[in-house]
Amino acid sequence: MRSPTSFAPLLAALTLLLALPCDAASYTAKTVPHARVPVDRPFGAACRTSVDGSYVTAYCHNPYPETDRVGLHVECDRWWDIDSDLTPVEAGPAQTVRLTGRCWKEVRSAWVSHQR
Repeated sequence: MRSPTSFAPLLAALTLLLALPCDAASYTAKTVPHARVPVDRPFGAACRTSVDGSYVTAYCHNPYPETDRVGLHVECDRWWDIDSDLTPVEAGPAQTVRLTGRCWKEVRSAWVSHQR
């Protein structure tokens, strides 16, 4: 069995915690009122991109109330084949747009960019 002196530090710490006011024992930083900060609203159309041989098709649906300008980018596999960046198209609220592009030969990658 342990001697009562080994519990002395534990008893002292417990006494100090109970003696402190409630605010000091659970101190949380208080925030100061500040200028209104704009809240980030959800943004961006959901896009599905598919590659079929040398053709690329992307369907983008915008479920949000702000217009999203979407642009298709196609990178071709062959060094002599020209990569393409299509002009961005506006996808309005609750609107679905179709974007198409192609290479002469194989497609290396394709992606869609978004602009507010």
